[in-house]
Amino acid sequence: MRILLFLATNLAVILVASFTLRLLGVDSYLAQQGINYGSLLAFAAVFGFAGAIVSLLISKPMAKWSTKARVIDSPRTPAERWLVDTVAELSKKAGIGMPEVAIFPASQSNAFATGWNKNDSLVAVSEGLLHRFNKDEIRAVLGHEIGHVANGDMVTLALIQGVVNTFVIFASRVIGSFVDRVVFKNENGHGIGFFVVSIAAEIVLGILASTIVFWFSRRREFRADIAGAQLAGTGAMISALARLKQESEVPDQMPDTLQAFGINRGARAGLAALFMTHPPLEDRIAALQNARV
Repeated sequence: MRILLFLATNLAVILVASFTLRLLGVDSYLAQQGINYGSLLAFAAVFGFAGAIVSLLISKPMAKWSTKARVIDSPRTPAERWLVDTVAELSKKAGIGMPEVAIFPASQSNAFATGWNKNDSLVAVSEGLLHRFNKDEIRAVLGHEIGHVANGDMVTLALIQGVVNTFVIFASRVIGSFVDRVVFKNENGHGIGFFVVSIAAEIVLGILASTIVFWFSRRREFRADIAGAQLAGTGAMISALARLKQESEVPDQMPDTLQAFGINRGARAGLAALFMTHPPLEDRIAALQNARV
């Protein structure tokens, strides 16, 4: 979930920035100077990394808003008290600051962590997960998410996204300029063809380039599983993954895309596999069984 939220926020930020730059006449100014690839690359890097950093900084409030998560400031029930105490225990063990703890309304088994640094994060679980998982399994899920925070996955993701954004902004404007001059025969600055094509290319390239982020996400899931096993026990982590796998195989028990750990029903192949945010559950369980934790 945190990956999808981050990507959606990043794409929105980049598109808003692109429209704003066009309204301010920045692209027109660059067009008047002719295509200077060095300047264009510097321009793309500045706004590409700015978009990724802004997305990172607003990731926590965006996650709260989009999931309708309720932060537990004062626990109302013994279950909430246990949840807060468990996050505090695991966070201390992982060497990070106490995250905000939240519950969000969803019947699916679901959990995520986000935040711009290790000491200012959010860990949230769904109502469905709290109702169906036992305490050891919930503890393992919390350990997994805290592992993402302790490993600095969101910061690393932002850096990777900054590089991706730079490529997308640079390439989309080169494509737009080429189409504007070759197809629309515009030799004086940039016409409407450039703006339409560059925006379309930005969207398409942004989606295709996201496969790099998805690849990174799949690799980091194995590390987060190891962290969950170290914090909560290998048996509990495997049990949590096995329960998620069991739920994913029950018809109509879960939607086609499980949000818990970003799991997809069944293993995908070919092009679809490139857009998976998480590895197949059986691969993750096997990796834990073979790992020395």
